[in-house]
Amino acid sequence: MVKEMRASYDALVALFASFEIFLSRLSIYAGIPPTPALTNVLVKIIVELISTLALATKQVKQGRFSEFVLVVTTVD
Repeated sequence: MVKEMRASYDALVALFASFEIFLSRLSIYAGIPPTPALTNVLVKIIVELISTLALATKQVKQGRFSEFVLVVTTVD
């Protein structure tokens, strides 16, 4: 049980580390004067972030968070 909890915690840390990298790219885009194309990219980035958080929340509630993060972090 402790190993499973540790794995879930490690998976959560890895997911948030991925978000940090993702959001750092977002901050680069945010520093550029907006164009319709850039706005479209920013919206897509934010939608993906929110979708990922929603899926992670659903998986946590179902007790399958480690499996979810393994899939998310290994997909390129």
